[in-house]
Amino acid sequence: MLDKLERRLGRWAVPILTRIMTGALGATFGMQLLWPGTQWHLVFSRAAILEGELWRLVTFLILAPPWHPLFAAFSLYLFYLMGTALEHEWGEFRFNVFILVGYLATLLAGFLLPGGLATNTFLLGSVFLAFAHLFPDFTLHLFFILPVKIKWLALLTWLLYGWTLLTGSGMERVLVLAAVANFLLFFGRDIVLTMKSAKRRMEHQARLVRDEAVPFHRCTTCGATEKTHPHIAFYVCEECRGDHEYCEQHIREHPHR
Repeated sequence: MLDKLERRLGRWAVPILTRIMTGALGATFGMQLLWPGTQWHLVFSRAAILEGELWRLVTFLILAPPWHPLFAAFSLYLFYLMGTALEHEWGEFRFNVFILVGYLATLLAGFLLPGGLATNTFLLGSVFLAFAHLFPDFTLHLFFILPVKIKWLALLTWLLYGWTLLTGSGMERVLVLAAVANFLLFFGRDIVLTMKSAKRRMEHQARLVRDEAVPFHRCTTCGATEKTHPHIAFYVCEECRGDHEYCEQHIREHPHR
């Protein structure tokens, strides 16, 4: 589906979208530092949008949280790094689609749910999850010191999202689902195939273990096997029906001996 869309609509893709979004996020953060309270004119508000403040449809997507400046700089750097990597991996059109699907799903949640509020927090987080899925062994140095593979941070993020789904408000739950809709669109098939492959491997390993546990030789008289008595030999009585086997001791006592 994405291949067909790219052939038809690829020329309309926004180039260097990551740079544009990173610059816009940095600009909104700077505006909040210079003019505190600016964010209240940029957040998503269904009531305000319906009254004509249409710019909120876009500005909420690029509204940076009121972080500490150092943390904000680090977060913007990570977003730029990960977004650029996804653009290079997928191409500009597919990255555009990834952001667009999460954006439209978040918009829909904001308009349909009571309260009419939506944020870009989970949507930006989906970029992190996509990057971690494609580059799980990428090492991130927390606080510029502690090396951590990004797959473990992604696992922590998924646990946080799961906890939000269990304990969060209705709006928070829907925003989580809306934000990961793009992730599932891009990786859902791969995840299902990986799970099926893992299930087949587990079943194969279980069969191997089961086959190894079943003895090949068993004494008809005492029940000894090559697994319980690995140092004795077993013999088949060709005159007995059913190909009975006997251990070294009981083959001597066998009437056909």
